[in-house]
Amino acid sequence: MNNLQINFQKSPDGLVPVVVQDADTYKVLMLGYMNGEALAQTQKEGKVTFFSRSKQRLWTKGEESGNFLLVREIAVDCDQDTLLIKAEPLGPVCHTGADTCWDEKNHREDFLALLEETIVERRNEGDPEHSYVARLFNKGINKIAQKVGEEAIELVIEAKDHDDKLFLNEAADLLFHYLILLNAKGYNLQDVTNVLQERHKK
Repeated sequence: MNNLQINFQKSPDGLVPVVVQDADTYKVLMLGYMNGEALAQTQKEGKVTFFSRSKQRLWTKGEESGNFLLVREIAVDCDQDTLLIKAEPLGPVCHTGADTCWDEKNHREDFLALLEETIVERRNEGDPEHSYVARLFNKGINKIAQKVGEEAIELVIEAKDHDDKLFLNEAADLLFHYLILLNAKGYNLQDVTNVLQERHKK
């Protein structure tokens, strides 16, 4: 990362555009500009630092709000005049308070991510009388773990038969309750994915 080959001379002002992307969700968070000094400070401090065209000085994202962008990876495009920074945001990125500068929610664009968000909402705000998820959380971790075990057994039973619809429904039930168990333990599916990715590297 220290030997990035960037052609700052392509721009008259010596600045290159920088796209900042969430390292986990892959959402584009913001666009800024860097000169050589800003890049050097970014690499040294591990926090994204831009050159502010309005303030005409180096500007570390989050220096006032505390919502820093922690650098995970820096890449240069094929023309060597644009940077991509994959970062971990410590809070909202936009000055308006939005997750991104395009007013988007910063989450993975897949249904399981949406389902995990729904589980969190039901756990925190759901009415146990009307929400199955809230009711299950109220019963505690032992009941949640037991439910996962029951669904796993039902899936194994259906796997031995030849009813595809029942098998898929039991698989869905198991996955749903597994997500609830992960949340109850303070984790999510991305944490499990990270473990699998680490294993894959070995």
